[in-house]
Amino acid sequence: MSTDRTRPAGRRDQSGPRSEPGGPRSTPGGPRSVPPQRSRRLQPHRPPRPHQWFAERLLAVLSGQRPVHWMLGHTIGEAYDQLAELAPSTPLRATHGSRPVLRHCRGAQPATGVVEAFASIAAGDRVRAMAFRLEQGADQRWRCAAVELGGERLTAGIPGCR
Repeated sequence: MSTDRTRPAGRRDQSGPRSEPGGPRSTPGGPRSVPPQRSRRLQPHRPPRPHQWFAERLLAVLSGQRPVHWMLGHTIGEAYDQLAELAPSTPLRATHGSRPVLRHCRGAQPATGVVEAFASIAAGDRVRAMAFRLEQGADQRWRCAAVELGGERLTAGIPGCR
């Protein structure tokens, strides 16, 4: 317990109470010249956007860190089956002991409820590109409709895709 009655218990700074309401704080050496510290957290944490969240999940599956069934509710139609065929070969696996990481992920919204995104993935000295399309269902959930990775394309019955 503090014996100094000018400071609340637990307060560790050496300044005393204000000399007058709204006035400068007075200290034994004169007016306080150091501005109060700002919060270290400048911006609130934003949740990832759908394409960033999906890119991380897709990377985990295609690098062998997660099983394919982890994507069950996040793909549309044939996209899951095609992803299941591609994943065992782990096309984004670690090279020379370095785990693959998502470097950049950007998305565009060409229409309401559609996001077309691309990502770059680095593993050691190798960088790979990945493109995918997300569609928002009536339940407001995003699902993958197509994925393209290094020339290997996965589609889910999108008109015009071969």
